Amino acid sequence: QVQLVESGGGLVQAGGSLRLSCAASGRTFSRYAMGWFRQAPGKEREFVAAISWSGGTNYANSVKGRFTISRDNAKNTAYLQMNSLKPEDTAVYYCAATPTGAYSQIEYYNSWGQGTQVTVSS
Repeated sequence: QVQLVESGGGLVQAGGSLRLSCAASGRTFSRYAMGWFRQAPGKEREFVAAISWSGGTNYANSVKGRFTISRDNAKNTAYLQMNSLKPEDTAVYYCAATPTGAYSQIEYYNSWGQGTQVTVSS
């Protein structure tokens, strides 16, 4: 497993942008696919985006065209660039790692960060 720490959350107005970072330590970062999930109050945790070890990406329909996931294996860090933010994007965002692929199913991920709050005001 890898240890993950998210950063970059905050309060932003609708239409604004934020970039989340996920710093990893532990096992070889480049061998893991990385994912971002989010959980709004009273809702289940849902898939946002994922990136494979080779750079292949996968996005939820709700964020496609607005969010971009990337990784820098030299820095052991994954990123989530969020543009054109909407109030419905408000949630705690979690970074996760899996030794498999860039899957959307939460059960594939075995390492999780503590989460970072993103709040989008209307």
